[in-house]
Amino acid sequence: MNDIHSDWGDWIPRAVEDADPDGIRLWYLGCNGFVLKSSGGTTLFIDPYLGTGDPPRTVRMIPVPFDPYDVATADAVLATHEHSDHVHGPSQAPILAETGAQFYAPEASLGVTDKQAWTDEWAVTSDQLTSVGTGDTLEIGDLTVHVHAANDPDADQPVAYVIEHETETFVHGGDARPGKFETIGDTYDVDLGVLAFGSAGMIPDKETREPKRTKWYNDENMLIEAANELQLNRLIPTHWDMWKGLTADPSAVVKHACRFEYPRQLDIIEIGDTVNLPR
Repeated sequence: MNDIHSDWGDWIPRAVEDADPDGIRLWYLGCNGFVLKSSGGTTLFIDPYLGTGDPPRTVRMIPVPFDPYDVATADAVLATHEHSDHVHGPSQAPILAETGAQFYAPEASLGVTDKQAWTDEWAVTSDQLTSVGTGDTLEIGDLTVHVHAANDPDADQPVAYVIEHETETFVHGGDARPGKFETIGDTYDVDLGVLAFGSAGMIPDKETREPKRTKWYNDENMLIEAANELQLNRLIPTHWDMWKGLTADPSAVVKHACRFEYPRQLDIIEIGDTVNLPR
């Protein structure tokens, strides 16, 4: 068990607890993590990661925004795929243990919880861990969560989540690239979507530790292609802030977006920022 030590204290968990949004409010946790709260008080965490990576292979470049033991209220934690910065016991298991929240994830992600012994190392019960797959629909408080296929060639079972609340619809695409988002775009009127963006870099290989050209996320062109598949009204690029050697400047996306129908608006945010739906 690895303890998480926040650089910022507990102000984000307290801000989420105290918030009373009109629709949906999101807090960006850096990497590809978000916490979402609805007007009905439902609180979801999506891919929260508070680890520092695996230096010198992966080196965290942003603050650790909160201590998971400081989270007092949560209804669910969602994982988009099994990678360590999306399913991570020290980051997520304490949230489940402290709040009784449900963990929803594909089978490959639940395999990580088994390997990390969440039910032994933390006070997590097996009935808190629920497998989801493409086509599933979850009712969590006043939110409806649809599970859709996603194109992430680096993951075993990636999914995207479509989260509906009254008249607002939010999509978390995980680390997926374009290729499987058209069904979402044709089915829903998506108000806001988040998609992973980053550069290619020379990252030490996981086995040999020799530098290897690595590209895990969308570049500018792929990001806009995915946004058009989703028919996004608003787009937030994520993940660009996280790993040394793969960081990128999201403002570079502006010029790529301006000649396409979607996204109609590009929002660039930083770790700790909040976003409201509706605006």
